[in-house]
Amino acid sequence: MTEYYIYPLMALLPLTAGMLVMQSNPFHALINRGILGAVAALIYGLLGAPDVALTEALMGTLLAITLYAVAVRSSMVMRMGFNQGDWLEGDRPAGKPIEDLRAVFAKRYMRLELVPYPDDSALNQAFADKDIHAIYVKPKPVQPSDRTFSNTLEKVTEYQTTTRIKRLYEIMKDELPSETDVTYFNPLISPVSSSEQH
Repeated sequence: MTEYYIYPLMALLPLTAGMLVMQSNPFHALINRGILGAVAALIYGLLGAPDVALTEALMGTLLAITLYAVAVRSSMVMRMGFNQGDWLEGDRPAGKPIEDLRAVFAKRYMRLELVPYPDDSALNQAFADKDIHAIYVKPKPVQPSDRTFSNTLEKVTEYQTTTRIKRLYEIMKDELPSETDVTYFNPLISPVSSSEQH
């Protein structure tokens, strides 16, 4: 005799798989993957395959979800270095430019991690060693000898962000306000600034 209650459970497999494929948030996709594995393990158990059900529960669900969670958590971060000497003692970059950066990356389910360095040489070395994805530079005060109308406005309002990752450059160039100047740095070619693009 066929147990008809298995059919609704089996219908959950393609439904959950479709939800998994259509999910744009990686953390929600992990939850859907866990549900998919749990439903598959339950069906295997009900159909008389406890060894396959146990394997699916342990390997296909528990281990896979754990590994995916670690991979998603570590890959969905943008590490931005800054020189501690540019900021007050114990302080770090804050205010509207950093809030704008956080908002831009939050839309892509990424987080912004600010990494302090003691001086410019350590910061540049970390950038060259690929320990960080971008550099954030506080605007320097304008010297009296440099004061012309155009360069005074530029130097006072712009925050400089330099990245070595082309996709991050494209995202920041398109979505950050104009007071943040974004530069893409590729060691094989000369740096390209977002102000040159406009």
